[in-house]
Amino acid sequence: MRMASGHFAMGIFLFSQITLGMLGNSSILFHYIFLMFTRKHLMPKDLILKHLTFANSLSIISRGIPRAMSDCGFKYFLDDIGCKLIVYICRITRGMSLYAMCLLSCFQAITINQSNSKCLTLKHRTTKYIGSCCSVSWLVQLFLNILTPTRVSGPIYNKNVTNMMSYGYCSWIASGNMATAVYMLLLCFSDAVCLGLMACSSVSMVSILYRHKRQVKHIHSAQHLIKHSPEDRATQTILILMCTFVLSYSFSSVVVIFTTYSKYPMLWGVSVLTFVEICFPIFCPFVIISNMNTSSSPFLPCFGKP
Repeated sequence: MRMASGHFAMGIFLFSQITLGMLGNSSILFHYIFLMFTRKHLMPKDLILKHLTFANSLSIISRGIPRAMSDCGFKYFLDDIGCKLIVYICRITRGMSLYAMCLLSCFQAITINQSNSKCLTLKHRTTKYIGSCCSVSWLVQLFLNILTPTRVSGPIYNKNVTNMMSYGYCSWIASGNMATAVYMLLLCFSDAVCLGLMACSSVSMVSILYRHKRQVKHIHSAQHLIKHSPEDRATQTILILMCTFVLSYSFSSVVVIFTTYSKYPMLWGVSVLTFVEICFPIFCPFVIISNMNTSSSPFLPCFGKP
């Protein structure tokens, strides 16, 4: 009874966080829809944020809702096809969030590096292909995770199968052969490249902003009413997004390895790690909104920039 009540409490907590995350992501999506209907031109950064927000929304739905329903006692609400589709969407949105964050970090690093003529030339070239890069990223994730549905099954189909691991609402085939290891290595390599590029670009941005702040220190010192300089706010946003994403992504990687090789899953631990997985999709929109102009759209919450 205590374990059941604990799972139910975790399910209610997940539902509350899912509601919060969907509120933030929906606000940004409706904001961009509003801009498109009013025929306002979207900046390249906005195109990336639009894809990132859409991926975050799908991630919250596909990861959080099934886990929360399972914790609340609904065990067999998905069939075999539903499980395959849900897990496939989870993997695609997880990779797309990584690609979008990597693209956003690299583009911002190029944008703020005004002192380098090569970066200015690269900025003009990349601006034309931002939308295409985002669309191609979805296709890349579709193909990279094409084998994921073959390793997933609905819980109702695994009663007499010994190599299945139940995670409440779906089951995962416990396979530790060489083919699985090679496939996981390919996914890890792709993720490592993106994380490396994102880390380098973020360090570069923080370094550029710090140098710029020192150069204009005498200007900011004369403005006593300004508590935080623009450089401080930009650096803080970069660090918050980076730290939240890396922590959430790291725990997500642990979950992937755990579900692949573990034969004795702990459903409570999976519920906790599921929350950590969706931390970035939940809190990312509010960090973005805090640096957006809320007066340009009626859909953004009131805690953004006026």
